[in-house]
Amino acid sequence: MNLMITGGAGFIGANLVLHWLRNHPDDVVINFDALTYAGNLENLQEVKTHPNYRFVLGDLRNPLEISKTFSEHKIDAVIHLAAESHVDRSIHGPADFIETNITGTFNLLETARNYWSANLSVHRFLHVSTDEVYGSLGSEGKFLESTAYAPNSPYSASKAASDHLVRSWRHTYKMNVVTTNCSNNYGPFQFPEKLLPLLIHNCTQDIPIPVYGDGKNIRDWLFVEDHCEALDCVFHEGDPGEVFNIGGENEWENIDIIRFVCRKLDKELGKSGNESCGNLITFVKDRPGHDRRYAIDATKIKTALNWTPRHSFEEGLTKTIRWYLDHQEWVSNITSGTYQDYYVRQYG
Repeated sequence: MNLMITGGAGFIGANLVLHWLRNHPDDVVINFDALTYAGNLENLQEVKTHPNYRFVLGDLRNPLEISKTFSEHKIDAVIHLAAESHVDRSIHGPADFIETNITGTFNLLETARNYWSANLSVHRFLHVSTDEVYGSLGSEGKFLESTAYAPNSPYSASKAASDHLVRSWRHTYKMNVVTTNCSNNYGPFQFPEKLLPLLIHNCTQDIPIPVYGDGKNIRDWLFVEDHCEALDCVFHEGDPGEVFNIGGENEWENIDIIRFVCRKLDKELGKSGNESCGNLITFVKDRPGHDRRYAIDATKIKTALNWTPRHSFEEGLTKTIRWYLDHQEWVSNITSGTYQDYYVRQYG
């Protein structure tokens, strides 16, 4: 199979490319990525010369580039991960999210539909989305696959729109699509605008750790390797047209996870007393429309496809911290330049 993974140089995408080449040695993986700020080919150094790996520099906003990739690489299937994905950035610049997440998904669906028109039912299109499309929860309950969409940010609204496009291409054109909605991922290769890599980086550099509002917003955390295994499972076993929520059933208040990681980093970095990482915690003004709580009910994927997370939170977090501490050069390379401008604008 010739598998196209969009956004394969990003955080989840790079982990999925590595997972796929390890576990499906007969497949050829075509990584289609525009290499925006969060796309980094350093993430894929270990497979750079792999005989079954191909990289294509391409932009989903350009249908000609997608069509050329389908034709030249004879694409059999797609896992669509490419997206503008950070809520804060969507507040400052929503246009990029509309163009990439909505128009880009439309371009990809149309190219796939036309290229596979002879036998649409054979060729799988897996669309990877987020739990944020469901909006915000109160103190109880969890998101089900049947939960009504209620996005509250330009990012989540653009992802919700892309989910609806994929659903409609199934019902209108009978494309062989499946959709996943996942909770907060963490692990290696994540750009340090997201909570955990930002936290680890700031602790190593003795930089204040910005915490929005009262820090009591709740998220469900999923180790990225477990997410990749779930995507593999859904890709091969999920019925066409189905939606699967993927979560770690691992809810934490932001402030609690920050303090927990700070304690672990104190041990790793030999800090204590006034030098403790916890002393870097700095509460900042809450962001607009900040959802209070997300929680995924992953019963469906567990029951239908027999998938459960393989890592405990302690195991996943330990691997994540160790990776960032061992890859300081990688962190340094991507936290320069425009990232610094963004950081100052966002947190002051």
